[in-house]
Amino acid sequence: MLKTLFDEIFSDVGVYSAILVTLRMAVTSTFLSAVLGTFLGLVMERYSFPGKRLAVRINRTLMGVPPVVVGLLVYMLTMRRGPLGKLELLFTVEGMILAQTIIITPIICGMVYTYAAKTAPGIRVFAKTMGAGKLQTDLLLLKEMKHEIYFAVVTGFGRSISEVGAVMLVGGNIKGHTRTMTTAISLLKSQGIFTEGLTLGILLLIMAFILQCMADFFRKESQEDENY
Repeated sequence: MLKTLFDEIFSDVGVYSAILVTLRMAVTSTFLSAVLGTFLGLVMERYSFPGKRLAVRINRTLMGVPPVVVGLLVYMLTMRRGPLGKLELLFTVEGMILAQTIIITPIICGMVYTYAAKTAPGIRVFAKTMGAGKLQTDLLLLKEMKHEIYFAVVTGFGRSISEVGAVMLVGGNIKGHTRTMTTAISLLKSQGIFTEGLTLGILLLIMAFILQCMADFFRKESQEDENY
C-alpha cells in the first residue's frame, strides 16, 4: 500500500527520470569544471601577469556567487534573443550543465590555486635539482597534488548535485526532461508532501554517498597499482 502510494507520487513528479537527469548533469558539469578549474588554478599559480591579484580576488568572489545569479545570467544568454539563443540551450540539460560549470569552476580553480601556491614552488625546486624537464615537472606537480585536486573535485560535485536555483531558472523544472532531484524536492515541498520530499532527499544523500565510495575505491586502486 505504502509502496504504491509512493510510486504514484514519485510518478507525478517524475522522480525516476529526475535521478537520471541529476546524475547526467552533476557528473558532466563536475568533469568539465575539474578540467577547467584545475588548468586555470595551476596557470594562475605558475605565471605572473598584470592584474593577477585582481584575477585571484575575482575568482574568490565567484566561489561564493549566489547560484540564482548565475542562473539568471545563463538564462539571459541562452534566451531566444540572447547571444547564445541560436544554440537553443534554454530549458535543456545542456543549458543546466553550462550553468553548473560556471558555478563550480571557480570553486575548483580557487582550491587548486591555494594548494598550488603552497606546494608548487618547493616541488619545482626539487624537480629542477633532479634535472627534470618542464613536462616532467608538471606531471610531478599533478601527482603530488592529486589528493588536493581530488578533494576540490568532490567539493565541486557536492555543489553540483545539491543545486536548485540556477537549475530551476535555466532548466525550467520540466517533468521528464529537465527536472532534477532537488527541483523535485522543491515541488513536493510546495505541494505540502513533506514526507516524500524528505524521502527523496535521503535518496539523494545515498546516491552522493555511493558515488563518493566509488571514487574512493578507484582512487585506492590507483594508489595500490603505483605501489607495485
